[in-house]
Amino acid sequence: MKNDAIVLLCLTLAAAPAAAATSPRAKSSASSSATAAHPTRGTRAAVPSGASAVMSQTTSTADSDSMTMHGGQEGTVFKSLTVQGEDRIRLDFERPALDIQLDPSQAPGLDWGSARDVLDRTTPDLATPLVMTSARETSPYLGHPWLSHFASGAVARFQPDLKGVESWKLSIVNARGEAVQSFSGKGEPPHEITWDGRSASGAPVVPGLTYSYMLEAHDKAGNKRNFVGQGFKVSAYRVDAAEGPIMAMSARELPAVTPGRGAALAAGPTPPILIEAASWLNQRPQQGGVRVTVTARNSDEAQALADFVTRSMSPYLIGDPSRVQAIAEVQADAPEGGTVRIAPAK
Repeated sequence: MKNDAIVLLCLTLAAAPAAAATSPRAKSSASSSATAAHPTRGTRAAVPSGASAVMSQTTSTADSDSMTMHGGQEGTVFKSLTVQGEDRIRLDFERPALDIQLDPSQAPGLDWGSARDVLDRTTPDLATPLVMTSARETSPYLGHPWLSHFASGAVARFQPDLKGVESWKLSIVNARGEAVQSFSGKGEPPHEITWDGRSASGAPVVPGLTYSYMLEAHDKAGNKRNFVGQGFKVSAYRVDAAEGPIMAMSARELPAVTPGRGAALAAGPTPPILIEAASWLNQRPQQGGVRVTVTARNSDEAQALADFVTRSMSPYLIGDPSRVQAIAEVQADAPEGGTVRIAPAK
């Protein structure tokens, strides 16, 4: 029994150094096992340059192995890794500054331009709207060839029947016996003599008045004979001059015009004869002023008629309505109701 106790003691003493030699290795294995069980402990991570990290881990204060880092201790490998507690990991990376280079003037589709650039993108169609408008509305400036109130050319025709005369003379006189125009010649007179309504000075005579003619003839023996014709009146007529048409008419030719009621002329529609007058003026090569001269027996009647003619014609004349000038004249022997003369203004 005694010898057996001695042998057991010797074996125990021999095994003690071996156990002490294997202790660090066991600890290392245990630490490796713990690391494998907890990936957040002792794990290396690839991080960006310049990043810093702190690894925080709860461990036993008694464990002072070189592979263990205590909470709050800064490591040399984990520069961007922070372990908080047992199962939370936060990675901090340095973010670059956000710099947005956005210039509206350089952005596609937002190029700066002018109003002309916008209009040039599509060619405007100006003809179609005008055609559509003309289909629904008639232009007041169009000619009216169906209106023929103003006579052109001859306002009176004379047909003398004289044979064997040496000379002749045809005089046209007004109601006061004054000669306004005359025609004369040698030998027999022509078959027809026409009068265009102008006086000897070239001015249009006043329509609405009564005119007559007197024919004087001399034979070869020196005898003279006079023939007095019947009276006649000159209706509305037009004389074509170099500056434009000259139109004369009596106020009696305006519909619904009654002498002495000139102030009431603004109520009715535009008389067709005034529309015809505006159409002739619009056909002039050069548009200029228009003069409306009204002659009546008193100033009130003359002014009322002048205002009515001007106001009625203005919408049918091309150009500024202010270019129409109204002139009222008073003559004691003017035709009843007055006369109107429309001509281009010089």
